[in-house]
Amino acid sequence: MDHLGSYDVIVVGAGHAGIEAAHAAAILGARTAVFTLTLDFIGNMPCNPSIGGTAKGHLVREIDALGGLMGIAADATFLQSRMLNRGKGPAVHSLRVQTDRKRYHMYMKHALELTPNLDIHQAEIVGIDVQDGRVAGVYTNLNGYYACKCVVIATGTTLGGRIFVGDAHYDGGPDGQHAATRLTEDLVAHGFTLRRFKTGTPARVHRRSIDFSKLERQPGDPDESLQPFSFLTRTPMHNKVDCYIAYTNPDTHRVILENLHRSPLYGGMIQGVGPRYCPSIEDKVVRFKDKQRHPVFVEPCGEDTEEMYLQGLSSSLPEAVQNAMYHSIVGFEQLEIMRPAYAIEYDCVDPTTLQPTLESKVVSGVYGAGQFNGTSGYEEAAAQGLLAGLNAARHALGKSELVLARHTSYLGTLVDDLVTKGVMDPYRMMTSRSEYRLSLRQDNADERLAPIGREYGLVDDDRWAVFCHDRDIKNAELARLASTKVKLADLKAVAGDADIGETGGTAEELLRRPQVRYEMIAKVIGRGEGVTPTMALRIETEIRYAGYIAREQRIIREIQRHEKVAIPADFDYAPLTTLTLEAREKLARILPRTLAQAGRIPGVSPSDLSQLSLALLHHGAAKTQPAQTPETSHREEPQ
Repeated sequence: MDHLGSYDVIVVGAGHAGIEAAHAAAILGARTAVFTLTLDFIGNMPCNPSIGGTAKGHLVREIDALGGLMGIAADATFLQSRMLNRGKGPAVHSLRVQTDRKRYHMYMKHALELTPNLDIHQAEIVGIDVQDGRVAGVYTNLNGYYACKCVVIATGTTLGGRIFVGDAHYDGGPDGQHAATRLTEDLVAHGFTLRRFKTGTPARVHRRSIDFSKLERQPGDPDESLQPFSFLTRTPMHNKVDCYIAYTNPDTHRVILENLHRSPLYGGMIQGVGPRYCPSIEDKVVRFKDKQRHPVFVEPCGEDTEEMYLQGLSSSLPEAVQNAMYHSIVGFEQLEIMRPAYAIEYDCVDPTTLQPTLESKVVSGVYGAGQFNGTSGYEEAAAQGLLAGLNAARHALGKSELVLARHTSYLGTLVDDLVTKGVMDPYRMMTSRSEYRLSLRQDNADERLAPIGREYGLVDDDRWAVFCHDRDIKNAELARLASTKVKLADLKAVAGDADIGETGGTAEELLRRPQVRYEMIAKVIGRGEGVTPTMALRIETEIRYAGYIAREQRIIREIQRHEKVAIPADFDYAPLTTLTLEAREKLARILPRTLAQAGRIPGVSPSDLSQLSLALLHHGAAKTQPAQTPETSHREEPQ
C-alpha cells in the first residue's frame, strides 16, 4: 500500500453533492481532494437533465446564497426556463430550468479545476482507515492510501449499485459506470447501518423518431420575465428550446399490465425501496387504475445532441416491452430507443445515525451527503454537499460547525427531517415539508443565508457586495413606498380596468390591494433607483404578506425557546420512566441536541416532551445555548 498524500478533507464522489462539498471545503482553506470513478462524469445528470422545480428551486437559491456553485452553473447552461406554480402564492413559486447535460458537466468540471486548495483524482475509494473511533485516511482500488482528517461520502447511486432491465441485471452505476461494492463492505465492517433504496430513469430516445406535430408544445416563460437562479447573474437570459408533452393511453397501460410479471420490481428481484413521489410507470398504472392517461414530458438533453428524455416514463421493464409501450403513445409510433430505461438499487446510510452537522455518530470525521443520506434529487444532494463540506472543513481546521435550524431554510428543514425523523424511502424536498413557507421564499434566500455564508467563510467579497447592494436598493424602495402619497385619480389614470378601490394612500398601502401592482405605482411616482422587475416582485410580496410574515416570525420566536434548551450528549434517558418506552428508545438512539429537536422525533409525544423538560430542569442541564452556537445565532436576519 503506497502512501500518496495527506489532506484535511477527502470527498468521495463528484456528483452534485460531491461538487459542492469539495468546493466548499477548499474555499474555506482546507486542503481538499475529491475522488471520482471517472472525471468524465463530474456533475453528471443520470436522470432528468434539469435543475430546480417545486421546492427544489428554493434549495438552488439557498445553495447560491451560501456561496455554492449549482445556481451559477444552471444559469450558464440552461436551455429553457419556467417559473412553476405561478397560479399559487409566492411562497411556492419555484424556478425550474432545462439544462444542457454535457455543458453542465463541463462547467462543473472546470469550476473544480479552478478551485484553489482542491486536487481532483480519478480512483475508486474502497475503504476508510479508522483509528480510535475517528477516520484517519482512505484506501483506493489502485492500492493507494491518502491520510485525512475528515471524509465526505457522496457516492450517489454507485454504492452497491445494481442495474435492472427486465430479467437482466448486473452490478453497475448510471451511464455505464461500475459499482462501488468494496466500500459498502468496508462501511458495514466499521459499524455503519446501511439499507437498500431504488430509483430509476426513463429511456433516452432519438429526436428524429418523434412526431412533434402530435404533441403539446411547452414553451418556456417569455424572455423578458426570466429570472436567474444565482443572485450574481446579471446578463440577459434567453430560452433556446421548446419542450413537449405526450400522454399514455389505455393501450399503453394494457401493455404494461400484461407484462407486469416481467418487471423486476413486481417479480421480486428488486428489494430496494423506491421513491414515493417519483414512481415508475408500472407503479403509476397499478396504483392509479382509474386514470386513463399519464403525462410524458419530452425534454432535450442538450443543444448538440439528438437525445431526448422522456420524463414520467421511468421503468425497469424489458427493452422489448419498453418498445411496445412507447410505440402505443401518440407521436411515438416510430420511437427509437437510444438508451433503455432501467432501475438501479444502491446502498445508503440510515440518516438518523448522523448529527445535524451531517457527521456520522458511528465514526468521527465521516460526513454524508446526497443519496448516501437517503435523499433523491440533484438539488437535495447539492445542498447537503455544501453543508457537509463546510462542516468537514471547519472540523478539520478546528473551528465551530454550522447547524441550520428549520426556520432558516429549506436546507435546515431537509437536514432536520433526515437526522430527526429518518426516511422510509428516498426523501424528496417539497414546500409542504416546511412550516415556515412564507418566510422561506426563494426570492429572499440571500437575506436569510448570505450573512451566514459570509460569517462561515463561503461568501466572498464579490458575492457580499452584490448582496449588500441588492439589500440596500430594496430597503430604500420600501422606505420610499411607505412615505410617498399617491392620489386615487392619478392611479386610476394608469390602472385601466383594475379594481383599485375608492381611496388613495401611500404607495405601500395601495400595494396591499390585490389588483394594484408595483409597475402601476411606478407609472405614477416613478421607479425606484436600481429596482429590477425581479426586485419589484419581491417588494410586492413583502408588502402584501407583511402581516402573515410577521405572524409566522412570532411563531418562530416561540419555537426558538425550545431550540435554546440544550440536551447534553451524554444525557441518560433510561431512568426517565415517566416517558414511554418508545420515546426513551428513540431519544437514546437519535440523541437530539435540543428540546425542540426531541419534540420532532416521531414517537415522542407532547407529554413525553413535557416530562423531558422537567427532567432536564431537575438534572440542572437545561440552559441557554451560547449566542455563537450556529443553530440559534441567525434568528434575527438583517433588513
